[in-house]
Amino acid sequence: MNKKYRVTLTTAERQELDGLLARGKADVRRLKHAQILLKADQAEAGPAWPDARIAEALDAGITTVERVRQRFVEEGLASALSPYRGGKRIYSRKLDGAQEAHLVALACSKPPEGRGRWTLRLLARRMVELAYVDSVSYETVRQTLKKERAQATSEADVVHPRKALGRVRLPHGGRAGGLPSSARPEAPGGVRGRDLHTADWREP
Repeated sequence: MNKKYRVTLTTAERQELDGLLARGKADVRRLKHAQILLKADQAEAGPAWPDARIAEALDAGITTVERVRQRFVEEGLASALSPYRGGKRIYSRKLDGAQEAHLVALACSKPPEGRGRWTLRLLARRMVELAYVDSVSYETVRQTLKKERAQATSEADVVHPRKALGRVRLPHGGRAGGLPSSARPEAPGGVRGRDLHTADWREP
């Protein structure tokens, strides 16, 4: 049965985990989470151990293995390694304006060859490959695109002055004009709202 939360580590993430285990100077639960991620890795070079085998080999509960995988997929490496869980989720740092613009433009572009659509996983990896960010979690990608899509929807619902005042007759008998086209607001980042809605951002 396919796992809902599949761990696929990048080379950089695998090196970070190997380095953490080699140093051995960390909370014992943090080290165990690193071992779980390395054994659960389903990337091309990963061992892709099933949860039961990981739990037995590392003396961990099945629930712990499942939770680490889920946190890695939803929140990123830092959260998956953390032995503590506070009231708020631990997300990677937010993207700045330029990085958000790159992400939105990428999401509205043609997907990679052989892919019918962009996924959160593909977008996150492509952002790193293009050197727009050093690292980015799938959850940060999801939240950013959700925010941009919401802003585009709000813009589509706005009645601009020309539409609102065009039917209003002034005392001298003329009709009120609207704003010139150059003064009208555009969708965030210069991306049309229609494009934001048609893009399909789902986790594989």
